[in-house]
Amino acid sequence: MRYALRVTRQADPAKKPALLEQIVDYLIDKPLSALTFRGLASALNVSSFTLVYHFGTRDDLVREIITAIATRQRGFETVFDPATVTIDSYFVGLRKTFDFTLVPRNRALQRLEFEAQMLEAVAPDHALTRIAHEELHARARNTLVALGLSRPEAAVEAQLIIDTFYGIQVGLVVSGDVKRATAAFDRALQYHRERVAPLVESGAR
Repeated sequence: MRYALRVTRQADPAKKPALLEQIVDYLIDKPLSALTFRGLASALNVSSFTLVYHFGTRDDLVREIITAIATRQRGFETVFDPATVTIDSYFVGLRKTFDFTLVPRNRALQRLEFEAQMLEAVAPDHALTRIAHEELHARARNTLVALGLSRPEAAVEAQLIIDTFYGIQVGLVVSGDVKRATAAFDRALQYHRERVAPLVESGAR
């Protein structure tokens, strides 16, 4: 009875974020699908009870990990800002955001994010990465509308640049070839600008 009462206590809000960060670091070179409380507790030198206390079930823990990965800061929040965007800040921001993804730790997080997305694709009741992805598409679309594109054109261009961005990231995670990925992204950004700039100019007239 005493054990049950302790498990139902609220997790310490000061300790939980730090523990979650340790868990994400532990997973950098491991598959999310193989995660177990026992293996994780041993690796972090904590008890399984500590993990249960802070996160509940394994499924609850996986959801917390996916949330942490899906909402990590990538720089998009400054690029896709309808209130302040200009065409120059938009393209400079996209390039800086791509550079941010080249950091080795961020590339490892991308692998985890892709794995989480694939796991959620066969789990309809889990949609954390899908929600984050849809929010990113909506923000990109609204930013392009603010630049002067029509809503239909903005929706298409937002879909294209974000999915291109993700696709190049997948290639980078698989190949590890930074030079090739960077060249591909620069070419994609060039094509994106060639399509978007005339639409911005026509919207301004």
